[in-house]
Amino acid sequence: MIAPPTGTRVYLVAGVTDMRKGFDGLAAMVAHRLSRDPFSGRIFVFRGRRGDRIKVLWWDGQGLCLYAKRLERGRFVWPRVDHGAVYLTAAQLAMLLEGIDWRTPQRTFDPQYAA
Repeated sequence: MIAPPTGTRVYLVAGVTDMRKGFDGLAAMVAHRLSRDPFSGRIFVFRGRRGDRIKVLWWDGQGLCLYAKRLERGRFVWPRVDHGAVYLTAAQLAMLLEGIDWRTPQRTFDPQYAA
């Protein structure tokens, strides 16, 4: 995925989304379910029923971009909210796209002393 500008807001759209939807269907969901402008430059992330697929909708200033990803193993971590959206940082979005639990990332190395 092409990196969005610094300070771009990222929203996880709560609930389950029909992954057959494309640009227009997802933009309509943003406008009607969230009452937000899909052409605002914000990033909107949708998850399918099984949890192994997501779609990311983003207006880059020239047109809508649609990014899709399917995990071969595991599921994307999603909030337990039925409606609305949850705000993420760009770092949390990067972890989500890698299949990492963005809510409580674990360090792989804990330094014991400074050199």
